[in-house]
Amino acid sequence: MALHSFILHAKWPGGRNSVGSIEAEKLKTSISIPAEMDGPGVGTNPDEMLLGAASTCYIITLAAMLERANIEVAELSLESEGRVEVNSGVFTYKEIIHRPYVRVKNQNDFKKTERLVFKADESCMISRAVKGNVSIEVHPVIR
Repeated sequence: MALHSFILHAKWPGGRNSVGSIEAEKLKTSISIPAEMDGPGVGTNPDEMLLGAASTCYIITLAAMLERANIEVAELSLESEGRVEVNSGVFTYKEIIHRPYVRVKNQNDFKKTERLVFKADESCMISRAVKGNVSIEVHPVIR
């Protein structure tokens, strides 16, 4: 069994409305509370980071599954939306909606592709990590 370890360093200079930073091997950015949540809106934020993790995991997993299934893809893209609910001052990440667009080169691969766009969510480690806490839906367009 292989174990992979990822290290991230975070710096935060003060209170709620400060601007901090995060740095990992391939990631370096400013962080703050988003403007929509009455923060400074500088850099990225935990909500975008979770959405980014879920989205990149999903599209990479889908691409690998399509490749293993020998499906030739003419175009593969993804739009994802994260929805955060605010109730009595408590913020809860409610759902992520993935909207993959897949254009296959061979129309005979359409049904198999349709199955894989949903299976990719079940196979993605980030989807599995948030399961039971954040709802994830997949609304594909396949051509």
